[in-house]
Amino acid sequence: MWRQGDLFIQPVPALPRTKDLLRHGVLLEGEATGHSHRIENLDTAEVFQDRDNLYVRVVADSARIIHQEHGPITLPRGMYRAWRQREYTPGSLTWVRD
Repeated sequence: MWRQGDLFIQPVPALPRTKDLLRHGVLLEGEATGHSHRIENLDTAEVFQDRDNLYVRVVADSARIIHQEHGPITLPRGMYRAWRQREYTPGSLTWVRD
């Protein structure tokens, strides 16, 4: 598993059947700063979305996830689920803001 700020990435054995290809390569956009966690080169990976999660399929030998305030993450060829970190406060779950 990898972590880049408020983004988590975990290998998965397969992509879900119902998913939509996102053409922009952005995994998360920061609400406070406008920065984004994104695929550095769209020739190396594809980003998909289903109802609840984002998925990355690395089609090259590797792909880099970059962000303006965090070090890059290099993912080897494969499939991954990506999600935003949440935190618990009594009575609710809230998204962590990066």
